[in-house]
Amino acid sequence: MWLFLCPIIINQQQSTMTKTSLIIATFLLLFATKVSAQNGFSITGKITDKDTRALPSIQITITNAIDNSVAKIEITDADGNFSIQNLKVGNYKVVIDDMEYSPYQSETISLDAANPLAKLAPILLTSKSATNLNEVVVTKKKPFVENKIDRTVVNVDAFITAAGGDAMDVLEKSPGIIVDQNGTITFKGKSGVQVFIDDKPTYLSGAELEAYLRSLPASTLDKIELITNPPAKYDAAGGAGIINIVSKRTKSRGFNANLTSRFSQGKRSGNRQGINFNYMEDKIRVFGNVGYAQQNPINDLFIFRKFKNNDGSTNSLFYQNSFIDTKVKSTNARVGMDYYASDKTTIGFGLTGVLRSNNQFSDVRSEVTDANLVLDSSIVANNLNKQKFKNGGINFNLRHELDSLGQRITMDLDYLKYDTSSKQLFNNFVYQPDNSLSSQDQLKGFLPSDLDIYALKTDYTLPFKNGSTFETGYKVSYTKTDNIADYRDVVNGVEIPNYATSNHFKYDEIINAAYVNFNTNYKRFGFQTGLRLENTESRGNQLGNIEQAPSKFKRNYTNLFPTVYVEYKLDSIGNNQLVANYGRRINRPYFQDLNPFISPLDKFTFYSGNPFLNPSFANNYELSYRYKGIFSTTLSYGSSKDDINETIEINDGIYYSRPGNIGKSEFFSINANLQLTLTQWWSANAYNELTHSKFKSQLYTEELNSSGTFWFFSMNNSFKFNKGWSAELSGTYQTDIVSAQFVLLSRSNINFGIQKKLLKDKATIKLSANDIFYSNMNNGIIKNLQNTEANWTNKLDSRFVAMTFTYGFGKSFAPKKQYNSNGAENEMNRVKG
Repeated sequence: MWLFLCPIIINQQQSTMTKTSLIIATFLLLFATKVSAQNGFSITGKITDKDTRALPSIQITITNAIDNSVAKIEITDADGNFSIQNLKVGNYKVVIDDMEYSPYQSETISLDAANPLAKLAPILLTSKSATNLNEVVVTKKKPFVENKIDRTVVNVDAFITAAGGDAMDVLEKSPGIIVDQNGTITFKGKSGVQVFIDDKPTYLSGAELEAYLRSLPASTLDKIELITNPPAKYDAAGGAGIINIVSKRTKSRGFNANLTSRFSQGKRSGNRQGINFNYMEDKIRVFGNVGYAQQNPINDLFIFRKFKNNDGSTNSLFYQNSFIDTKVKSTNARVGMDYYASDKTTIGFGLTGVLRSNNQFSDVRSEVTDANLVLDSSIVANNLNKQKFKNGGINFNLRHELDSLGQRITMDLDYLKYDTSSKQLFNNFVYQPDNSLSSQDQLKGFLPSDLDIYALKTDYTLPFKNGSTFETGYKVSYTKTDNIADYRDVVNGVEIPNYATSNHFKYDEIINAAYVNFNTNYKRFGFQTGLRLENTESRGNQLGNIEQAPSKFKRNYTNLFPTVYVEYKLDSIGNNQLVANYGRRINRPYFQDLNPFISPLDKFTFYSGNPFLNPSFANNYELSYRYKGIFSTTLSYGSSKDDINETIEINDGIYYSRPGNIGKSEFFSINANLQLTLTQWWSANAYNELTHSKFKSQLYTEELNSSGTFWFFSMNNSFKFNKGWSAELSGTYQTDIVSAQFVLLSRSNINFGIQKKLLKDKATIKLSANDIFYSNMNNGIIKNLQNTEANWTNKLDSRFVAMTFTYGFGKSFAPKKQYNSNGAENEMNRVKG
């Protein structure tokens, strides 16, 4: 019941605005039900070989019978079926020109009011090597990369060793994606990318996001969509774009499952287990996945700081080594149910949950010397941080098809709950040069945090008989956070409140959004445009304590976010294409980043939030050339205002890390992607990217004016042998990357995997080696610090071997449609792990 009270709760916060919002949503629902069905025409069929085996991923070209111009292009699905919809009245032919099969062209097919749907008899294709057909097994493989008008699609099945890996393995091999050793993802040189699974956000970041993706078997994934300028239907958040990971739609009646078990060994061991399941009978479908991971990651962190006098001479030096040993246990689950009330109406219900415990032990050794390297003092710190993270979510969705041609309306209601608690203990011991104890202190911290998200979303789609589509929709979301930081000094066994670091912060936010989107095709042109309107109202309340005065802030801003895509085919069949797009985006701060609390790492390093963060706005432009599915190259330019980045301030020798706004950021990029089939058993994909970035801003006491150019290269080689054996050799290399105050130094890695299919191809066993040469080091330099130089080296357990076993079972059937709910995608993505 509380789910349906979501609009009422929002009304209590913003009655006038939300009443208007709900009226708009209701109008959309009523309007959609009154729109009459459009007259469209379709051609359907199935492609098989001479033995009636279905042929997936065959390109179907529909041409006009009169002038042979291309009307539509489609790809057969896993069962060899194809459906060409939204055709006009006219005469058409089906043309198939595949390099492994003899060309095919159908007789003329007439579509008119008397014959709106042409159901073709099965089309049998003959192999070009028919004389050797008994000796040759013909396998059709999806391309590694496919380009759409508004996104790039990476097909997971193109990875030979995908069944033995996980979602992060596939993501790291996707073109333009860089994942650092802390789990931070950048896309074409830019941070701030939003990660979705099935059009729903992962709601995690950094290490939490990495752990979750590691628990998802790659064998359960269908594709990864890389969207630099998302259409207006998506939330406008994410200046670097969106990565959408799409799961496979299991086609098995009754019960089927996919089991994965993985064990890894580096300096520490780890294991991950997962199950993806599906059950369908009559009008009910139950599906989901459950994953468990137990890991013991380590960080060997070295920090160096040189403090200078005003004349540039050295004042003192600081050396620190932190060995951080972490024990992590995490469980995640996603379970859903669809009820097919009729062929046109689907009612869905979903639950998500994450449980994660993280016990982190830090052994810290620090030394302070003078300019002549004479020891001034040394500090030993033994720190403990026990954290528990809980997330639960519930979704109700409705999908109603108003006709058979694609006119539909969808609705989502979401409630999400996050509960994080952290217990910290800091023990610091200061020693004189003769090793005598000078002082010691102990600090305890208890940091509970609660976050609630409510969202209502509805979308309406209207296709036209000429193949054009109009979409519109509305969304309202309400977010409420409550954060407490309770720090206490322990003196002679007595706990004394530390009011300098203790506080209580509350934050509320309401976002109302509406959009329209239209796409159409005319001869060789494809065109899509959209406009999204978003209004944001937020309130922050820092309650303070007896030493710190309370403070409040309130913001209200409304923005428009246009998107435009233009595609032009340079030839009649579309082998050569030019694509241009533009989009405006926004990056809102993570909810926790607005929290002003100061959290100590040790006596010399503190982390804090920033309640004065402003949203960041970005404009992105792209121009691409594409040749078939073999080669593509893209020129990109992006500019951001008030870009949100980590910033560093040195104050009296103390290091403060907090998020801040960078006045202006610019990115210039060119990339090229090439995929080749070198032999029948060897295929390769190579990606090159050259990016120049510039940052300019007033930053504390310094003027930030940094720029740099980096080169990124990745190569993936797949080898397929006889008797179920296959292998993969991949690697990446990047030069130094400039990012605001930071310079991330060059690094590389080489990975290798070999696998064997077992049990009639139902099972796979894989042995893989990651970062074979232990070259994937996280090193960097921090610039623009007042009278200070700083750098770091962070060695993680990146070199390891892993053994993975995957087993799946199920039967093929013609499945019903499964609805992907996505009501609270933006809000979930702004929760940091």
